[in-house]
Order: sequence, then C-alpha cells, then structure tokens
Amino acid sequence: MKQSGLGDNLYIAGTDLSGDYTAIGNVGGGPAALTTTGIDKKGVERIGGVRDGRLEATSWFNPSGSHPVLSALPRADVHQMYCRGTALGSPAAALVAKQTNYDGNRGDSGEFTFTVSSVANGYGVEWGNLLTAGKRTDTAGTNGSSVDFGTGSTNFGLQAYLHVFAFTGTSVTVKLQESSDNGVGDAWADVTGGAFTAATGVTSQRIATSGSQTVERYLRVVTTGTFSNAVFAVSVARNDTAVVF
Repeated sequence: MKQSGLGDNLYIAGTDLSGDYTAIGNVGGGPAALTTTGIDKKGVERIGGVRDGRLEATSWFNPSGSHPVLSALPRADVHQMYCRGTALGSPAAALVAKQTNYDGNRGDSGEFTFTVSSVANGYGVEWGNLLTAGKRTDTAGTNGSSVDFGTGSTNFGLQAYLHVFAFTGTSVTVKLQESSDNGVGDAWADVTGGAFTAATGVTSQRIATSGSQTVERYLRVVTTGTFSNAVFAVSVARNDTAVVF
C-alpha cells in the first residue's frame, strides 16, 4: 500500500515543530558498509561498520515557533522523533543527534525557509512504532491503549523515546508495560528497565533495556504521578535481532 506524507509530525526536544516543517528530505541510517575483500575472492566482501543515522528537513521561518528552537544550534545532543502518521502504532524514526546547520534560503517569490540537518550521535536512527496516537494528553494516571507487535515475544530488548510537550503538576512517570495476550490471561506487567525518569516539565529522553531481555507481543504506555496535565509522545523500537551500540 502506498501512502502520502500528509499528516506526519516532527518533534525536537519536547517541542512539536510539525506546523513549521514543509518537507522531510532524508531519514536514514544503518551500519556503514566496510569493504573487506580479500585478494583470493572473486566478489566484493563487506561487513557492517559504525551504526549511524540522519534526519534532514526544511522549515519555514517562524519567529515564535521553530526559529528560537533551531537557531540555537545546541552543542548538546538533541532528541528527535519523526512520526510517519500519528495513529497508535504508526512507524516512527527516533534519534539522539547533533544539529549541524541552520541555513536560510530566500526564494524569489518571497518565501524564507531553512535547511536543517541532524546527524545521529551514539545510537543511529531507530525505527519503531508509536505507543501514543501522536501527542497524548493525560490529566491523571492512565493505562494507555496497547499496540500489537504481531510476532510473539522477542529476546533482544527494546529502546524507547519520550517527548513531554507540556506539564502541570508535581511529576509524571511514563513507563512501558507488556503482555503476551493483551491482558486477557497474562496480566499487564512493567517492562524491566522500561520506565523513563520522572518528568517535571518539558523534556525528552531515551531509555534502553538489556539487549538480551524478552519483550512480549503487546506493549502499552502507563502514567503515574501527581499532575493535572501531561502532554507527551512515546515511540518504541522492539529489536527482532541482537543490537549492539
């Protein structure tokens, strides 16, 4: 099935910049292909090298939106999440990255846009699925709807990303829970290592479980804490094979 790119979202460091971005130029990554062909071979030999990732996009100039965020050109790592749709379970690419530029382009017809490139730092790009339908709003502790990953359990752990866009209260803890049958006979249980650090305001985080950990078929997001408003998004990459960072 072919789809358009309409209705996508892009989050950077707990800020929703979807309305200011006009195009996503490139989302990619993976291990670098290293040529290791021996002189006794009749074909090319390659092995995987450094795991990497990138996200390139074009933003409109918005002095009260994207500009203050992107023009800062932070030296520290920035969490980014590109959502290919905002339905529960939609694909999402997440990365911890360095923003490398903020280049303005003034068109002849008057438009003022910026090219923004980000290069992954440490983990590459991690494609997973949304465990929230885009941005989710909780006004109290809530058990979220589940996502069916459809292949039974896996034995290689997971990584997850959190963006908190707005918060009112003392703190909110966002955590993952799992079940083999959507809670029918196998009660929901916390994923070991699947809780983010309690948030007290706008923030973004990445967590990872053990790389040899069993992860069940169904996952959901649960919130606890003392708060009256928490707006956030979560994506998770459940590993089908062993991953080394």
